[in-house]
Amino acid sequence: MTTQTAQHTRYEELARQLTGIGAVKRDLARMLPPHCPPGSAAVLTVLDRHGEMRLSRLTEFMAVDISVSSRHVAHVAQHGWIERETDPGDGRCRILRLTEAGRAMLAELGARYTDALEKALAHWSAEDIDVLNTLLARLRSSF
Repeated sequence: MTTQTAQHTRYEELARQLTGIGAVKRDLARMLPPHCPPGSAAVLTVLDRHGEMRLSRLTEFMAVDISVSSRHVAHVAQHGWIERETDPGDGRCRILRLTEAGRAMLAELGARYTDALEKALAHWSAEDIDVLNTLLARLRSSF
């Protein structure tokens, strides 16, 4: 096997493994409370990481159609997890921001995810988990 072929095979295997990450994400999504589906959790997470913003910016971060993000925003607003205030720079737009209830929901989601990962990886060594964290962070920064 040539070096180029071996390298290509590595990337093919990586592609297969990354497809498997989707299954892990779906399993983690099952840990969410029924009243906070994955799209709602994504809205809260983006606002937590990037601060208040307009719907159009949130839509960019989520990489979905604006109609999809609008539905998720309506859901989280209905639950009181975000506020939608008039943008002082453009009265036609709204600024989205987390509420205390939204921060509390994020804390619950984080605890659920952490517990699920802790249970699933209980047989892993601390070093293996550290290596996985390092490599996943490196992979993410490469994109």
